[in-house]
Amino acid sequence: MRLIEMATVCAVTLGISGASYSALNPQKLEAQARIVADSATCRTVDTAIVGFIAVNGTDPTSVAQLRPYVKGDISRYRIVKGVAAGPGC
Repeated sequence: MRLIEMATVCAVTLGISGASYSALNPQKLEAQARIVADSATCRTVDTAIVGFIAVNGTDPTSVAQLRPYVKGDISRYRIVKGVAAGPGC
């Protein structure tokens, strides 16, 4: 193998290794996934509040009232001034 070929192979291998490590870093991926999930859930609770108001004509006073409108666990959230408050909000 010529020197230029060896240098090219090394550069490509190092580039792929670095990209693979950053993509497969479990702690970093988990932290990013939690941020996205919390934000999505906050929007879901806000949407459920709007749905509750549309059906009942009044603001919900607790998250327990929103359970029929939401799939999943929203127990970490609360309602403050008519909007969702909790992780990601």
